Amino acid sequence: MLYIVSGSSRAGKTIIAKKILAEKQISYLSLDWLIMGFTNGLPELGIHDKLFPDEIARKSWGFIRAMIESMIYAKAECVIEGEALLPELIVQLRDKYSDELKICFVGYTEISADEKVKFIKNNSEGKGDWLTENSDSYIIEHVYNMIEHSKLIKISCKETDIKYIDTSAEFESAIEKTIRYLMS
Repeated sequence: MLYIVSGSSRAGKTIIAKKILAEKQISYLSLDWLIMGFTNGLPELGIHDKLFPDEIARKSWGFIRAMIESMIYAKAECVIEGEALLPELIVQLRDKYSDELKICFVGYTEISADEKVKFIKNNSEGKGDWLTENSDSYIIEHVYNMIEHSKLIKISCKETDIKYIDTSAEFESAIEKTIRYLMS
């Protein structure tokens, strides 16, 4: 089984993945690592971390799709987590491999950018946190962009009948709800 958690930056994807890993004791793959590999190792491909998530997803989809299909063929058990997916793309695999995939997107559409920035700063991992090491104006712009991205993901999830869970309010409860859904 592949457990796929995607959505907006700072919506809780990594927290969800880590909790599933603790429970299942299976492999983990961060799509962010792959994108940084493209950014720093194959810049000529034009897939890099400064693109918007939907651009990254579209440009990297052929590679990610082939990788996921290879993992399904090998009967891998893994949590795959990261922004580099879109519901309208992953639905192709969901329809073809419904018994081998559990997919959920997370985002935040019901919170203001100021409230989310405050939440991020209060819950930062501290040193080494790529986002909070930036200026306040950068963080606010990033959060605003992720709220807009969340809105698009939410619409696409509804259109494709893929589970979307909003983590705007009651963050911990939304995280637990996502984990229960993926593990069911």
